Amino acid sequence: MKMRKKTFRIGELAKKLLLERFVIRFWEKEFCLKTDRSHGGQRFYTEDDYNLFLMIKDLLYNRGFTIVGAKQEIAHIKKRKKIPSDQNIIGSQKTTFENKVLIDTLKKEKALLEKKVLILQQQLLKLRELL
Repeated sequence: MKMRKKTFRIGELAKKLLLERFVIRFWEKEFCLKTDRSHGGQRFYTEDDYNLFLMIKDLLYNRGFTIVGAKQEIAHIKKRKKIPSDQNIIGSQKTTFENKVLIDTLKKEKALLEKKVLILQQQLLKLRELL
């Protein structure tokens, strides 16, 4: 006897993800995801599909990725999973060009915020003088 994987309809998946159905349909289209369908065209999602949608939700809603960035991150994750387990990776080798660019961007943003704080502090001193 063949075992079937647990499947969800779009409503069940939306409820589990705390999303609207149209968001799932939109992501399905944007991320070129193929889902199983019944003869009548009804979508069915597996536990793997759920995990993928959960990852997309995390990337977009919690980690601030754009759709393009999320697509790239998912591609990187899929590529990393294909690395043979016997291949040793040293922690220092994990730093990539993208990480360096991100660090540089964050440093620039930090410098801008520090300048804004100084300006606000100066304005606060002027306000105190006026009072």
